[in-house]
Amino acid sequence: MLKAMIVDDSALYRKCVAEVLNSDPSIDVVGTAINGKMALKKISCLRPDVITLDMEMPEMDGLETLRQLKAEHPFIKSIVFSAHTEKGAEMTLKALKLGAVDFVTKPSNGKSIEMSLKRMHDELLPIVQVFAEKKRKAAKGGTSSIAGMRESEKLAIPETCPLPRPCDVIVIGVSTGGPANLARFCSMLPADLPQAILIVQHMPPIFTTKLAAQLDMIANVPVKEARNNEPLLGGKVYLAPGDFHMEVADGTNGKVIILNKNAPERFCRPSVNVLFRAAARHFGNRAIGVIMTGMGDDGLLGSRELHAAGCAIFAEDESTCTVFGMPKVIIEDGLACAVAPIDKLWSLIRSFTFNTRKYNGK
Repeated sequence: MLKAMIVDDSALYRKCVAEVLNSDPSIDVVGTAINGKMALKKISCLRPDVITLDMEMPEMDGLETLRQLKAEHPFIKSIVFSAHTEKGAEMTLKALKLGAVDFVTKPSNGKSIEMSLKRMHDELLPIVQVFAEKKRKAAKGGTSSIAGMRESEKLAIPETCPLPRPCDVIVIGVSTGGPANLARFCSMLPADLPQAILIVQHMPPIFTTKLAAQLDMIANVPVKEARNNEPLLGGKVYLAPGDFHMEVADGTNGKVIILNKNAPERFCRPSVNVLFRAAARHFGNRAIGVIMTGMGDDGLLGSRELHAAGCAIFAEDESTCTVFGMPKVIIEDGLACAVAPIDKLWSLIRSFTFNTRKYNGK
């Protein structure tokens, strides 16, 4: 059974989170704390596997708690609660950088208890359930379907994969654990990157704006939150804004980015499926798909369309995924050309592609 601990200065939130988590028989809430200082005192005795952590608390806030957890209890998974504000977004990205595995935005003060419980049931519980399932499998000695692959097999591009060819666009889908892994990936991109890169990271508005700015500081190429109808150019990285699907269309002078609020797909907006489908339609086999860490199966249907168009698709290896859900379904569906940990993913993609020019949108 997965042991969980709730750290929040609000008695109401402690009660709500406990009610939601205890609704799953595989999760046991073993304790609570009103701030980080008290939590750290209790952890050695309670030994939780997962903690939910409020960001703003008296005496010791969430960020300082995460710093100490990282040093003293690095194997505990932390999920943070964040305010859906600019300050909340900044604190959340700092928390993810310090090792938090994911975040859930707190409902605004005007929301009813019923609405708060529904939000936690829909957004928090599935994350914790993933770790409960991983602990159950580990206890039984279970492994994933590709865990036995040799490293050379994961990194090699099989003969069934399309041969290396020019590539104009790389489309990436990522969710839980994404900000940290995107930072590692973007830091490896060369300054003379010929392709355009389009990224869907499951995140709400404001958070994607802050993430794009953070990635831009790390990368050797410009990283920006995408704008509707802006030209798609090589050597740039575009991040889908929260709550907007991102597609590509033919503009007057070349390809442009299209943002819309069409219905969510697989409960997601932005959706990886929507982006991958657009890439297959407008770029054919001159696109490459990449699926990184994330929960669920967003990206599977879009990857099938990329595959049908003759595109190569690469998946992140389980060893560096916070949650292996999204890459796993791609691999098990036979769509991945190769699998690699995040630190080797870019070099693998680069070895597969060649370009004589930077993509100019045409």
